[in-house]
Amino acid sequence: MKEKYGMMYVKRKYGAVIPCLALLILFSTVNYNSLKIYYDEVLENPGLMIEDFEEELKKENIRAQENEQKYQNMIDPPENSEAREPTAEENDVVKDLNLRSLSALLMDADNNRVLYEENGYNEMAMASTTKIMTCIVTLENGNLSDEVTVSAYAAKMPDVQLNIRAGEKYYLKDLLYSLMLESHNDVAVAIAEHVGGSIEGFATMMNDKARSLDCNNTNFVTPNGLDAEGHYTTARDLAIIASYAIKNKDFIDITNTPSYQFKEITKGRGFSVSNKNRFLYMMDGAIGVKTGFTGRAGYCFVGAIKKPDKTLISVVLGCGWPPNRSLKWSETKKLMSYGINNYEKRQIFENVTLDPVYVDDGQVKFENLSLEGDLSLLMRKDEKVHIEYDIPDKLLAPVEANQIVGYATYYIDGKPYEKIPIYTTEAIKKIDYPFCLKKLLGLWSLQY
Repeated sequence: MKEKYGMMYVKRKYGAVIPCLALLILFSTVNYNSLKIYYDEVLENPGLMIEDFEEELKKENIRAQENEQKYQNMIDPPENSEAREPTAEENDVVKDLNLRSLSALLMDADNNRVLYEENGYNEMAMASTTKIMTCIVTLENGNLSDEVTVSAYAAKMPDVQLNIRAGEKYYLKDLLYSLMLESHNDVAVAIAEHVGGSIEGFATMMNDKARSLDCNNTNFVTPNGLDAEGHYTTARDLAIIASYAIKNKDFIDITNTPSYQFKEITKGRGFSVSNKNRFLYMMDGAIGVKTGFTGRAGYCFVGAIKKPDKTLISVVLGCGWPPNRSLKWSETKKLMSYGINNYEKRQIFENVTLDPVYVDDGQVKFENLSLEGDLSLLMRKDEKVHIEYDIPDKLLAPVEANQIVGYATYYIDGKPYEKIPIYTTEAIKKIDYPFCLKKLLGLWSLQY
């Protein structure tokens, strides 16, 4: 009897709970896709459907194109607009310097952008401008207080010579002044053998450095630049090497020294070397760099000028043969004057607010984008900048924060100059079962 009444008590007490548990189990087995579809259609409609967003985005793109066209018409009126005479300043831009060098180039040393070139990408012999790389590799890998012992091979190098003798010892620092001020070939070999272990070893170091600077059309065989098979560069590569070198304080201290005295260590033989770079005294702000001449290369020169708003590198290769010794100076002055008179620093980065991108399958429907940059560079007044934004129509969840999803490509006169990445601003998770369940429970709790 007690058992009978006990069962009735249990039924009365828990009879209402059992159906609830059954409903809960049934609800938990509801298909995930059904929850997700219900969530997409009911819960996440803030008043702007996807179609509405895409329509607004199209309208915004049309408005942006119209504004860009208005700007272009201001600086470059269409053919059917009222014609005007170009200003005196616009007529001033020189297109051809009529140089006699076989290869010439002008570069902005702040960003290695080529401002002017004639055959600037042709492979050429470069004579003693080679020693720019010899010097910078030595400064970065050698100890200036090292004692360098001269080999018989180094002592027999042809002119130009310091006339060092086999077995003599010199401080590495002293030899660098001899190398850069008077371009001594015997000194270059002594330095290379000391720092690189051999001529071949040092040439490998020079070539490794060239590759690290993205100078892929350069190959060094000798440390002094004497004519050799397979020893070549381009005006563009040589300008990049010089641009890198002048950022080294020790390099500038050496190459800008008017004269220098030193002695051989063991017997005290004294030497005095003087700077043969006449360009240092030809133009205001000149800071370098190196002359060169061989029968194959002709007269060569790499120059550098530093102004408050710009630093320029010039290169002339194959700039005449005897008796045209001075041509390299006049050609360099033409290049430098062109850069000084026609280029001014300008910020071309455009700070824009990018439209958010729809995130498919995302717990948050739209991802905000970030674009930051600094493109301050030397520009001619007639150069035109065009920007193209490469952004996907939608992203697929999950999306990470600070993820690159596109690029802004800057073109100068139709040529690509720089690609700036476009980033996401926040992480967005993919829609999952717990997320849908949480949202639906939240909705029901508001209703009831």
